[in-house]
Amino acid sequence: MAVGAFPGSFDPPTRAHLAIAEAAWRQGGLERLDLVVSRRPLEKAGRLPLLEHRLEVLERLAASRPWLGVAVSEAQLVADLVEGYDLVVMGADKWAQVNDPAWYPKGAPERDAALARLPRALVVPRPPHRPGRAQVLELAGLEGVSSTRARQGRRELMAPEAAAFDAATGAWTDPGRYLAWLEGRPA
Repeated sequence: MAVGAFPGSFDPPTRAHLAIAEAAWRQGGLERLDLVVSRRPLEKAGRLPLLEHRLEVLERLAASRPWLGVAVSEAQLVADLVEGYDLVVMGADKWAQVNDPAWYPKGAPERDAALARLPRALVVPRPPHRPGRAQVLELAGLEGVSSTRARQGRRELMAPEAAAFDAATGAWTDPGRYLAWLEGRPA
């Protein structure tokens, strides 16, 4: 059976991430799907909560879903993050970045080499971006669900495990309370 990769920062993991992961697992005929997190994500360094806490939440997600795993990588580019996997899952916005030579230090030749290394891609439509040549992952009802909106106080958009961690610590919706929690002071 095939194993898939769903790279992302999952900051926080949302109900949409869970729906995408499950749809990819089912539609992709996968034995397992790993949520793949970079220790050094492009353009997202220094954000809260700490990586160890985001990974703890992802491990809680995976613990109740036997088909879901968590992997951590030093790589940054999607093609490197998904090396060795049979399938990659991403949103159409990420697919547009993967296809944009501006994200590669050596431009189009490096982009072309990276695209050639990618496994089969399942891409979730995300207007205004289009999946292009990739296979579309069929989903509905995810409009308006994003990590950005969840961080802006929309805890109901978070995966249940993330919402519980946020309620206890303020990890995504209240950075001041999260920092106090980190320091061991009453939150």
